[in-house]
Amino acid sequence: MALNGIDISNWQAGIDLAAVPCDFAICKATQGTTYTSPDCARQVELARSVGKLFGVYHYVAGGNAQAEADFFVDSVLNWMGKGTLCVDWEQNQNAAWGDLSYLDAVCRRIVERTGIIPLIYASKAVFPWDTAKLLNAGTWVAQYADNDATGYQDSPWNEGAYSCSMRQYTSNGRIAGYGGPLDLNKFYGDRSAWQAYACPDGAEPEPAPEPVEPDTSTAPAGRTIDLIAYIAEHGLNDQARRDYCGSRYDEVQNMINHIHDASADELADEVWEGVYGNDPLRSTVLDICGRAEEVRAVVNGGGSGDSTVYTVVAGDTLSAIAAHYGVTVDAIVAANGIQNPNLIYTGQRLSIPIGGTVSTKHTYTVQSGDTLSGIAAKFGTTYQEIAAANGIADPNRIYPGQQLVIG
Repeated sequence: MALNGIDISNWQAGIDLAAVPCDFAICKATQGTTYTSPDCARQVELARSVGKLFGVYHYVAGGNAQAEADFFVDSVLNWMGKGTLCVDWEQNQNAAWGDLSYLDAVCRRIVERTGIIPLIYASKAVFPWDTAKLLNAGTWVAQYADNDATGYQDSPWNEGAYSCSMRQYTSNGRIAGYGGPLDLNKFYGDRSAWQAYACPDGAEPEPAPEPVEPDTSTAPAGRTIDLIAYIAEHGLNDQARRDYCGSRYDEVQNMINHIHDASADELADEVWEGVYGNDPLRSTVLDICGRAEEVRAVVNGGGSGDSTVYTVVAGDTLSAIAAHYGVTVDAIVAANGIQNPNLIYTGQRLSIPIGGTVSTKHTYTVQSGDTLSGIAAKFGTTYQEIAAANGIADPNRIYPGQQLVIG
């Protein structure tokens, strides 16, 4: 018996877990000692309301192991014993990277506070097997055959080569109910096995409610940031904004209020998290409250203009990213401590040492099912402009793998 599921963060803010087919959803809750995912509570409560299993995870940032663990535990107390706890161990934005004693300390503090052993997530290439064994922790291993678009897989690549509790096999999952890429996972167990990680003392979990079909008839599709960009571009205010958002008005307006009220440092942290996507979408969303320049100055180190942040999308390569920003691959590699220039992943945040004005041009790699008009809508441009920029004679003929310059 195995379960299929997804892991999500505020990058997927607004995702409708009632519409997405998944046995479970693992939601990012916290990072370090200050960041809480704004959409986590909504994601978790929606999963629970439609009878789906859930988990929450903490992204290790380094600094103070006990403080990180306490921040995570305090943030998810309401769900203790109901969903799995997970610890995300990655190199990016992790000052403790390479120090497995730090990871061990975070996990042991979680156990001390809750009595629950968290699952440990890491890439197969650097998985802390010994640490997991000492803790008797579940192992959530990320290993991809490639990053081609895929649905759920019955037999992910390299399955059986080693044992693990759960396997993440793509960050480019394409499933019904969501219009973008998703991390897809296979959990090696049934609902009872999942609940054993969530509630190891054997207490009876709360019964799963009957799934309820949501009323989406008056709700526009897309991520929260996509809706905000539409509002900004069309100047929708007051009743016009309510009419456009329909049943998603509170969700959208709450995020707009957050952009208005949050500090520039907090918004900059969220930029690094990929919350607002890449430019030009990012600037459009932040500028709905006039915050884009202020936040960009913080992201770029006090407005020095010597770097910007780019979030990797499906199909990107370092050479293509470097070409669009007018820098070298070596410069990006050096700025981000990348060991293998041929290995980057969707959602990874890169510091681009540009110096001067940032180009608004982007590269997009055509996916199966794409149309030029659909790509244009995604980037806020027209199919005619994309066709002209790429020398496309017939806008109705593009092919998967084709790289397009947009902007």
